[in-house]
Amino acid sequence: MGVSLEQKKRVVQEVAEVASGAHSALAAEYRGLTAGEMDNLRVQAREAGVYVRVVKNSLAKRAVEGTEFECMSEGLQGPLLLAFSQEDPGSAARVLKGFSKEHEQLVVKMLAVGGETYPGSEIDRLASLPTYEEALSLLMATMRAPVQKFATTLNEVPSKLVRTVAAVRDAKQ
Repeated sequence: MGVSLEQKKRVVQEVAEVASGAHSALAAEYRGLTAGEMDNLRVQAREAGVYVRVVKNSLAKRAVEGTEFECMSEGLQGPLLLAFSQEDPGSAARVLKGFSKEHEQLVVKMLAVGGETYPGSEIDRLASLPTYEEALSLLMATMRAPVQKFATTLNEVPSKLVRTVAAVRDAKQ
C-alpha cells in the first residue's frame, strides 16, 4: 500500500526540521541488513543523539532543500538511510563507523558538514572529531598551560634562592 500525500509531507517536514538543526549528515547504504540489525542501529543512534531515518530519495531531496545539506541531493541514489548528528558533528560518524565494523552490509556513501559533501571514505576524519566536552577540555588545557608555566617560573626564583642559601649554610658548617 502506498504512502499518502499527507504522510509524505509529514516525513519531509520532520526530516527538514532535523536537518536544519543538525551538525553533520551521513548517507549510508543498508542493503542486506535485517530488521533486527536496523533496530539495533536505531537504538545505538538514539543513545548517541543521532537521528536515523530511511527515507525515499525524492522525499529526502525535498527535505534537505534550503539546509546546509542540500549539497547531498545529487548523491541520494539507491537504498540509503540518513543519519543526522544532533549533539556534535562526529556523533553520527562514530555510530555508523562502529556499527559497520560488525555489519559489513552498512556502507557509508557520503557525508556532509558545513555545506560541503565528502565521500564515505572520510568517515574516519569525522568520527575522530572531539565531542563538545572533549573540545572544551582541550581548550581549557591550552589556555591553562601558559599561566601554569608563568607561575612555575615565578616560583622557581625564590626556590632557587632558598636552595642556594641552604647550600652556603651547609658549606659553612
